[in-house]
Amino acid sequence: MRLLLVEDEAPLREALGAQLKHAGFVVDEAADGEEGLHYGLDYPVDLAIIDLGLPRLPGMELIERLRAAGKSYPILILTARDRWQDKVAGLQAGADDYVTKPFHTEEIVARVQALLRRAAGAADPVLRGGPIALDTRTQRVRVDSREIELTSFEYRVLEHLMLSAGKVVTKSELTDRLYDEDLERDSNVIEVFIGRLRRKLDPDSRLHPIETLRGRGYRFALVRQ
Repeated sequence: MRLLLVEDEAPLREALGAQLKHAGFVVDEAADGEEGLHYGLDYPVDLAIIDLGLPRLPGMELIERLRAAGKSYPILILTARDRWQDKVAGLQAGADDYVTKPFHTEEIVARVQALLRRAAGAADPVLRGGPIALDTRTQRVRVDSREIELTSFEYRVLEHLMLSAGKVVTKSELTDRLYDEDLERDSNVIEVFIGRLRRKLDPDSRLHPIETLRGRGYRFALVRQ
């Protein structure tokens, strides 16, 4: 999943960005509101984390402009303002949740995961499709009672497909969720990851969890339990 982090305090932005990447997310970082608006409008964002006290474009206005542009992905506010009126104003501007500074980075990761699950209609941290279970907290995957070892990229592909269960996910969409902007991209790598996932999840070819729709993309086909 791809996150946008808009925070002007460099040490905090770098520390939080590193923690989110360690948790398996692709993270685009912006140091001010104008840069955040550019990323938020033009990049494939799954969730945005926005500080309210931003230079160039205040966080509140940034949120309002993203929502006015039709961007519906979840937004988590970071704020040093502890007045309840400021929190309410942020939520009314279009945010989905907020965290007051100072905070533990682990809390941000947990809230991000919860917001992404909610956006996908999955309240349970364990995503299930048929006998396949993916725990978003521990990043462990099981088929029946058997734990499956996945690489970081394989896990990201499977998580995105399961969060989008029943929907067609294009190869370019998966590529956007896997790679940072400064990394060289190769869409053919997605086919390799899909093939490896099929072999690991379904070695006997009885489940067929991932469908290929020629010219359109992929779809996680098992019913979410």
